[in-house]
Amino acid sequence: MSGADERTRLTERAQLIERARLLNVALTDAAAERLQRLLDELTAWSRAYSLTAIREREPMLTRHLLDSLSIHEEVRGDSVADVGAGAGFPGLPLALVSPERRFTLIDSSGKKARFLAHAARALALANVTVAHARVEQMRPDRPFDTVTARAFAALPELLAKVQGLCGPGTRVLAMKGRHPAGELAAVEPPWRIVGVRPLKVPGLAEERHLIIAECRNP
Repeated sequence: MSGADERTRLTERAQLIERARLLNVALTDAAAERLQRLLDELTAWSRAYSLTAIREREPMLTRHLLDSLSIHEEVRGDSVADVGAGAGFPGLPLALVSPERRFTLIDSSGKKARFLAHAARALALANVTVAHARVEQMRPDRPFDTVTARAFAALPELLAKVQGLCGPGTRVLAMKGRHPAGELAAVEPPWRIVGVRPLKVPGLAEERHLIIAECRNP
């Protein structure tokens, strides 16, 4: 790596650490470097497998890494499932900053599941398991404490699909763009909405919202 490239990488890392701090996420220099490595791996794999439509580095840092970290404070418990994990967001960044939690990344696409497994190995994430499966067909031995989903499905459909992963007290975190008033109105028992809040992602002017749901009687 040339001196100029190294300076660019150090500048990017400093920016990532500072913007994560605004989200109340304290990144060490080593953790930020591993997140950079995740973008390196995603860029390399996307040349062959088109895992993300975002190809420029700065938008990837904002729309993938920081967007994922924006829900860190709402994750609860020891076990987390990321459904429709795709290229690993929000699951991989959350797993990196929460090594004490166990993450199961679920995706029905074989190429995406292979990338997720590769990225977990490359980042030495021993707390990550990858499941190549349709989420609605999964029946874990124990319910997850938190279920995350980003741009997976409309809220009523998402909640129906993840019900088999949930137990009393499971928290479902659905990441949305604009406030999904119509989707919220369509949510029916046994599900209830316990929180709706805007997400402020540093460097991103677009709307982001987080919907927090719980199931009364799974």
